Amino acid sequence: MTEHVLVTGGAGYIGSHACLALLEAGAEVVVVDDLSNASRESLRRVEQLTGRPLAGFHRLDVRDRAGLDAVFSRYSIGIVLHFAGLKAVGESVADPLRYYQNNVGGAMTLLEAMRCHGVRRMVFSSSATVYGDPQSVPIAEEAPLGPTNPYGRTKWMIEQMLADVVTADPRWQVVVLRYFNPVGAHPSGRIGEDPRGTPNNLMPYIAQVAVGRLPVLQVFGGDYPTADGTGVRDFIHVMDLAEGHVRAVQCCAHLPGLTRLNLGTGRGYSVLEVVAAFEAASGVRIPYRIVERRAGDVACCWADPRRAEVLLGWRAQRGLAQMCADAWRWQKMNPEGYGASAA
Repeated sequence: MTEHVLVTGGAGYIGSHACLALLEAGAEVVVVDDLSNASRESLRRVEQLTGRPLAGFHRLDVRDRAGLDAVFSRYSIGIVLHFAGLKAVGESVADPLRYYQNNVGGAMTLLEAMRCHGVRRMVFSSSATVYGDPQSVPIAEEAPLGPTNPYGRTKWMIEQMLADVVTADPRWQVVVLRYFNPVGAHPSGRIGEDPRGTPNNLMPYIAQVAVGRLPVLQVFGGDYPTADGTGVRDFIHVMDLAEGHVRAVQCCAHLPGLTRLNLGTGRGYSVLEVVAAFEAASGVRIPYRIVERRAGDVACCWADPRRAEVLLGWRAQRGLAQMCADAWRWQKMNPEGYGASAA
């Protein structure tokens, strides 16, 4: 891989791990990130871990068309990985307009800039939230779509936009990756998930309780129709996810039109199963309190990932024990996240 890959949101949790995997695969990586929910330190550590520098970093909002034009003019970009966007389900319910403006508006501006500069390959960071409350599990890509919250609807709208772009101009090649619940961290413990404020996702919430930053885990809902009453999700190690993105970049040129793929393990774990696994990995008891369900959540959601194995030659390799061990190593080594280094 010698072409320049533009990664939007590359300083974030998933983006930074994807940048690491891309650099290790030999790609020249250019990152655009406004650092509104990310740290520049993550990318400094990525460069240290790989021994390779980024081709460029630009602190930029993807809604800034002039800024994007400058980036596309400066580098020979072959493909775009689009991670940038807001991603908290509960926050999207409380402030939907912010999510539509940021996520849908940002994607539209980025696509316009790509078209203007003749770049027609993209790997898009979508989400299993587009499936909404599934009729059955595991969920295949052909399953009906019906997101239950504004965050999911922004992902669904962007997918629709991409389908329309490909229909209008068949020269476009787009891979939409619908991934399930990314967790864990790089095994070095040097990069990981560092949410601002109280975490919206389960694993960093558990890890912050384990390290003493938060007093107790809130479990949103204990009356779902599941074995223990808590929600069941398909948790996937972030490094498996990052490697899936590398395969998507490598295969995109051979996949015509729009390709939709699930990235998951194909197995669901309940919230309390994850708590037990984290306790086993860390040796720390995790106090928890069951509270009311969170708006927009569903009972069960896990993937049928077979299409990604066929088309990308990719399959998740890491289990729940490793997800928890790596998440704990990151949190223990970085109790305050990127902390003072985050500037």
